[in-house]
Parts: sequence; structure tokens; C-alpha cells
Amino acid sequence: MNQIIKRFCQCLLICICSCVSEPDPNGVFLGGQIINPSSKTVSLFKNNKLIDSIVLNEKNRFQRKYDSLDYGIFKFEHLPENQNLLLEKGDSIWFRTNTSDFNSSLVFSGRGSAKNNFLMEIYLSLQKETRFLATQYAQNSNVFENVIDSLLEEKKLKWIQFDSLNQLTSKAKIISQASYVYPYANRKERYALIRGRKKINEQDSSYFNFRKHLNYGERELAYFEPYVTYMLNFLNQKALLENEVFFQAKNNTDFNIRRLALIDKLVATDDLRNNLARSVAYEELINFKNFKDHPKFLEFFLAMNTSFEYVAEIMSLQASLQKMQAKQPLPDIMLEDSKFKKKSSKTVLKGKPTVIYFWSQTQMNHYKKTQERVDAFKKELPEYRYVGICIQPYNKLVLDYQKVMEINPLNQYAFVDFENASKKWVLTLLNKGIIIDKKGKILEGFGNFYSMNFKTILDKNKN
Repeated sequence: MNQIIKRFCQCLLICICSCVSEPDPNGVFLGGQIINPSSKTVSLFKNNKLIDSIVLNEKNRFQRKYDSLDYGIFKFEHLPENQNLLLEKGDSIWFRTNTSDFNSSLVFSGRGSAKNNFLMEIYLSLQKETRFLATQYAQNSNVFENVIDSLLEEKKLKWIQFDSLNQLTSKAKIISQASYVYPYANRKERYALIRGRKKINEQDSSYFNFRKHLNYGERELAYFEPYVTYMLNFLNQKALLENEVFFQAKNNTDFNIRRLALIDKLVATDDLRNNLARSVAYEELINFKNFKDHPKFLEFFLAMNTSFEYVAEIMSLQASLQKMQAKQPLPDIMLEDSKFKKKSSKTVLKGKPTVIYFWSQTQMNHYKKTQERVDAFKKELPEYRYVGICIQPYNKLVLDYQKVMEINPLNQYAFVDFENASKKWVLTLLNKGIIIDKKGKILEGFGNFYSMNFKTILDKNKN
């Protein structure tokens, strides 16, 4: 977004905030507006737990006062998007965003906004660097390290200036510094995973010295995504055996069990240890090819994870995976048709072998490309019915788009409850493709609609 427009939005939000609410020194006020909403609610999470879900009003705005919270890093979610939010006592924060470009248009205003705008500035800057850094992984370790260090120094100077202009709490200092320190440390770990630890050590025996300046048991960062991501890649490096290649090892259950063992050994902080174990468990279970080995992994996970909530969550995921195996009936969920009528998927998806694909209102270019792929499949494999499912409830703009694109509404539906539906069908990526027979039994529950072999799977099951 143009900086002038962004500044205007900040001024506008300040005006709205001053008209609606005075800051409460003992609590927190949170409100905002979603332009082109893709969901009816804004949800607030802390430590992976849902704290609140707020329904947007007729102007797509929301607001809520909290008398007491366990202050720190939160995640706010407007499906399918989410972002970090740092809340502390006395904050009165408004935000505004447009779902057509959620992160770039996200702007905060009010007391406590400066630290959150800084986090977003760092996040967007890191995103912009991704393509450039992808070209640097072929460089030798000294060159790559110098590139990363120069970018790190640039962010450090920005933080020093930011810190000098704001009265940050110790918690805000830790989190705002971590927002750039750990992403760059993570890039160094990723480089080593790609190039190989042995080769790195041969080129530069001091390459991993950056680890000496990091904290591997930071309580304030136990649920902060940049920190957790770094820790996972640090553990990836530590879990590799001599001459083992990461991109092969990561698909093995034994590798993930070694990661759990390292977490249990190296991480003393309960919250961090349990959260890292949860992340590894998700990576293992979502690797559907390892389904037969999951019980071995889960045995170790259950022995070392002390969070009852995470144990229940992971076991629920395993149960959903079991129900999505071939020859099982596709779990029943509620869908919404183009006339906003709610229907059972068991009723809608029967009578003919069917391919189910997914799309999002916030990624219409993806939807257009998906339709092109559907059209190609229809010509080659007309034996199937092709059904598109939007992950958000329908609205008039989507229906108008479908009409212009001449998409048959009879084969288009939307989730009524994304959370429930995505859990039952184990939907983790929009590229997922599900194939069922005419009786609604699963032929392929974990296909990739865009993969090279998806047509082969369709050919194999068309009879």
C-alpha cells in the first residue's frame, strides 16, 4: 500500500478510536474494521487457545474491552488470514485491513500501536527479501553469511531508532527484537540444511557461532512464530545423522522421533517444549505417507508431552486421518449452495464419481487457475463430476464473479463452518484434491490437485 494512503488510514483510525473509547489503564481495548471480509468473525488466540470470537457488525467493524488478559503475544484471525498481535496492559488498539491484500494493508492505531506497526514492518520487509535470498543459497557460506549479517544490521538500526522513540516494556523489547533476529538466524539454519552441515564446517568452522547469541529457552517467545520456526530448524540440524540429507530425512518417522527426543533433552521450559512437540507432531501426521508409522511416533509423543490439550488435539487429528483413508465414507459436513441454502455433503456429493477441489475468496487468481485445470480435466475425464468448495461462506461478490466467469453454480459450494469442516476433511492446503466414488466412499483422501500424478490417480480410479 502507498505510504501516504497508509498514513491516512492511521489518522482515520485515531479519529475513530478517540470517538469510541478512552484507553483503560488496567485493561485492553481492541477494535477495527475489515474491508471485503472473508469471514463473519475476528478471533483472538493466546498460546494456541481461542480466547474470543467477535462477530463483525453491519459496517464490518468490531470492538471489545478486556478487563484482564495474560498479556503478551496473541494471534488474531480472520479466516483464512492471521497475524501476530502484541497486547499489554493499557493498550487501546484499532486496526484496519483489506482482505484483498491482508498483510500489506494492515495498519494499527491508538495506544500500543507503534510496537505492532513495527512488527508488521519487519514482517513485510522479510517477506520482500524472500525472492532475493532464494538466489543466494548457491553462494558459499562466507558470502551468504555476509548477506544475512548486512540485512540483520539494517533491521537492528531500525530497532534502535524505534526503541529510542518509544517507551517499551521489557517484554515488548524482547519480542520486537526477536521479530528480526530469529528469522535471520533461521535463514542461516536453512542454508546449512540445504548445503549440508559437513560441507559448511569444512568451508567455515565458525559458521554456527551465531547460536551463541541466541536463547534456546525463552519463555516470552514460546508461541511467537519466528522463534518457534527457528527452533524447529535448529532441531532439524541437530537431529540429522552423519551424512544424512535433510530433504530425505524429514519424511521419515524416525527423524521426527529424534526431534522429539532432542526437544525433551534440550528444552526445559514446559510451554516451549510442548509447543515444539506439537509442531513436530503436526509435521509428522500431515505426512500422510507415514500413516502406518504414526502409532510409533505417537507413543513417543504421548510419553514426553505434558499438555493434555495438545495430546487431545493430536489424537483428534490422527482420528480424522483414519476416517479419510481409502474405502472409508467421506465424513459428513455442512455445505452452503449458491442460493445460501445449507445442505449435507452426504446428500450433495453422491450419484457419480466426484473430484472435490478447494478455493478461497482471498485468492481469486488461484481460483481462476483452478477452473482452467478443471476444464482440462473435464475434457479428458468426463466420467467425473468436479465440485469446487469455497472455504468461506458465500457472498454476492463471489456469485457475481462466478456468473461473469460462467462457472456452473450447481457444482459450487462453500463451507458453513471452516474449523469443523477442515478438521474432518484434514484440509491443510488449498491444493488438496479429494476423489470419491458414486456412493461417497473415498478413493483418494490426500491428493494434490496440482500435482503431476493427480491425473494418473484419476485414470486409475475412473472405473
